[in-house]
Amino acid sequence: MTSEFVLALAERGIYTILLVAGPLLILALAVGLLVSIFQATTQIQEQTLAFIPKIVAVLIGLVFFGPWMLQTMMEFGADIFQNLNIFVG
Repeated sequence: MTSEFVLALAERGIYTILLVAGPLLILALAVGLLVSIFQATTQIQEQTLAFIPKIVAVLIGLVFFGPWMLQTMMEFGADIFQNLNIFVG
């Protein structure tokens, strides 16, 4: 195993993490921004109002993006095992 291989594998791992987590984080950010704007305009400062819509949005996002996220992670895992098989076998 060369250092270039390890660095390329780490780079692909970070890219995969960002690709998988990105849609849910963007969804939570958008819902949080909408709730904050709603709270600022109505002057309702309830703490649970900020968390519950984000949790619901992320759960709905998991339903829609879950299969794609799982497929992306499985492809990355299979690629790791194939690359390690080259060095071991």
